[in-house]
Amino acid sequence: MNAVNASGWRPSMGETGEAGEKFVTSSGDYGLMLEEALSFELGSSEKCGVDLDTPARPAAAGLSKFLRKAAPALPGLTEPETVRHYTRLSRQNYAIDLGPFPLGSCTMKHNPRLNEKMARLPGFADVHPLQPQKSVEGALEVIEQLADWLITLTGMASVAMSPKAGAHGELCGLLCIRAALDARGEKRDVVLVPESAHGTNPATAAFAGFKVQSIPATPEGRVDLDALKAKLGPNVAGVMITNPNTCGLFEPEMKAIGDAVHAAGGYVYCDGANFNAIVGKVRPGDLGVDAMHINLHKTFSTPHGGGGPGAGPVVLSEALAPFAPLPFVTRSADGTVHLVEEENAGEGHAQAFGRMVAFHGQMGMFTRALTYILSHGADGLRQVAEDAVLNANYVLRSCEDLLPAPFAKSGPCMHEALFSDAGLAEGFSTLDIAKGLIDEGFHPMTVYFPLVVKGAMLVEPTETESKAGLDRFIGSLRSLAQRAKDGDQSLHSAPHFAPRRRLDETLAARKPVLVWQGHLGEPGTPSLSEFGGS
Repeated sequence: MNAVNASGWRPSMGETGEAGEKFVTSSGDYGLMLEEALSFELGSSEKCGVDLDTPARPAAAGLSKFLRKAAPALPGLTEPETVRHYTRLSRQNYAIDLGPFPLGSCTMKHNPRLNEKMARLPGFADVHPLQPQKSVEGALEVIEQLADWLITLTGMASVAMSPKAGAHGELCGLLCIRAALDARGEKRDVVLVPESAHGTNPATAAFAGFKVQSIPATPEGRVDLDALKAKLGPNVAGVMITNPNTCGLFEPEMKAIGDAVHAAGGYVYCDGANFNAIVGKVRPGDLGVDAMHINLHKTFSTPHGGGGPGAGPVVLSEALAPFAPLPFVTRSADGTVHLVEEENAGEGHAQAFGRMVAFHGQMGMFTRALTYILSHGADGLRQVAEDAVLNANYVLRSCEDLLPAPFAKSGPCMHEALFSDAGLAEGFSTLDIAKGLIDEGFHPMTVYFPLVVKGAMLVEPTETESKAGLDRFIGSLRSLAQRAKDGDQSLHSAPHFAPRRRLDETLAARKPVLVWQGHLGEPGTPSLSEFGGS
């Protein structure tokens, strides 16, 4: 435990535990050793942080009924106390600017500051959806240019820009499929969803009114093509397939899947959340995809949600393009760009199924994504995918001797590495590794997902992490895996260096305490000990 590990870090000794054991971290970090009281505990409602003079004049006539009968029960804090309180709280937030976010399937990458600068330019940051089109021509140009890039990169015929998130995009694609089936006079009601698809896929299909049938995975972690073909029939509307899939693997039989579904009269929906692994390398349209959403926050480096609306544009094949929702941006023959609000057979989307949203509200996401694309160009985007895949395979091959990688023999992974807790000592699990990572100063990876792997640990390093940063993370992950294989009991109580110890997360989720009711410890007030904290 005290030797220099394979990554070159000498473990540091930490505090002494209740049983006398010494907690160590291989990275030299000690999680988030911070403690901060609530503002209600720091201040008192009986005092005010500033001096306020008594109003010289009484309230205007008619307004006196709105005067408070008593002062609000808020803590009185001075400005320095308030600033320090929120600054200390901010230090408890793990962020991409502090270290890697290895969440598999979520693609938490660095957001270039250039993107942020562009999104804050006047005309983008302050644009309003009810402005006259003549006053927002630049914003419409950004939307049209981004749409053109998305069509080009995916090899599709059209794109719906209005969906605001991945699942929202999935719903858009399925509604396009339903509209196309209605136009054909067919009432197909089944959607096939492989086990390796994202969890939102079956949920979205059910929400859209379809019946969901599962397709098993092969031992190699890919779609069982024969099982899929066996379920195709006149009642199948289509298939929702994630490629690369949630096991971090590319589906090499995607073209055969598309051909089979099309021959049976169905459509192919591809979950494009993992497009960052193949952008510039593969065009989904060439594989027979009819609809695919693109998470701009995953592939094109916009923030998750962006402090407001996210963005999940949906690219569409020629077969589905006429049914895309309103509104949409189009370029006229004279080169001008304008927004089409109403169904217009002369300008595309001739059989639009309706609206997903009232407005194109995610202007900040569009601006950031287009900035990212233009700053990289086609060759740079290809390198983005190559680096993301290289980093994931580096993590996979660096840890597979200590953590079982169930699909390592299937060949290289794509954007994420998948491990299992099967090789740990009796009584140790994925949760122990995840909590131990907090002590190492890292955010844990995605745990217990995908469900096809017992005790799954899904790691996505993304293309924005350097080799040195990955080495540091790998060193910590290897150290924790070795401790779990050696039966180090201190892992069961990790994290030791976070503001709170291990919580009862199920109870905390089912009975969250969201309202201040008095000082902790008073009768009738929830205590942290109820959730396992200390």
